[in-house]
Amino acid sequence: MKAQRTQGLVFSIAALVLAAASLVLGRFDERIELIVVASLIVVLGVPHGALDTLFAHRLYGISTLGGWLRFGVIYLLLAGLVVGLWLLQPALFLIGFLIISAAHFSGDPTAGTPWPTRTVYGGAITILPALLHAADIARLFALLAGEESAAIIVPWLSLLAWPWVVGLVLASLQRVRSDWLTAVELGAVGVLAIVAPPLISFVVFFCGMHSARHILRSMDYSDRSSLYRLLAAALLPMLGVLGGSALAWYFLREISLDAKIIQLVFVGLAALTVPHMALVEQVRLSGWKKPTTTHL
Repeated sequence: MKAQRTQGLVFSIAALVLAAASLVLGRFDERIELIVVASLIVVLGVPHGALDTLFAHRLYGISTLGGWLRFGVIYLLLAGLVVGLWLLQPALFLIGFLIISAAHFSGDPTAGTPWPTRTVYGGAITILPALLHAADIARLFALLAGEESAAIIVPWLSLLAWPWVVGLVLASLQRVRSDWLTAVELGAVGVLAIVAPPLISFVVFFCGMHSARHILRSMDYSDRSSLYRLLAAALLPMLGVLGGSALAWYFLREISLDAKIIQLVFVGLAALTVPHMALVEQVRLSGWKKPTTTHL
């Protein structure tokens, strides 16, 4: 718990500093920003999902080759269904991605945080950028799911943004007496999401808060306190992700570089998030209790 609190404080300070820096320094070149953000997500963000093997082992007692093969097939099937939805119904895909992202991110705050606070926290990083960066959001969504999808969704995010700010402020004030650090985290996420460019705010949040906190919790849950052992557990899944990314890059070769990067990163994230949530949410909703395993 001490490590998580330290991580939360470091993230909050970094988020506020980066938000201030974005006001002073302005925007980077969009292409450079996109490449840097994509690289950071792959290197620092995606590996937290590669630890799903630890959760599968704990939850289902998987230890044989056959068990791991069945697990892998189910995992890939769920991911493939998400990709299929993106291909067939991009607007529905985008709506679903925003909703499940908010639901998943709501698990970041510490135990005892009430669900209304979790709700406004979880949605902040995707809704609040619409306050000052609606045009950027529309462009990114158009690259990801088409201009028609962006035209449907961005106005709704803009409509939700101000009520979400009010909710986040009230939630922060409610938590400040009982858990000041969670209140600081809420404020830092809000300021970052409003002020910084959308891709920058997302990558800082995703890597610095969500992924980092999940890795710390995974270490406690799996009893693997060694970073080396965590890296060993994540190695094969990460190789699989990189192989799949290379294949997707080939199939997307006909589109622009910007669209290719956005689609590869965020469709990939959405596809991996669904099976990832199917595992992790079982653990989170149980209070991170270590179960008696049932073999798959």
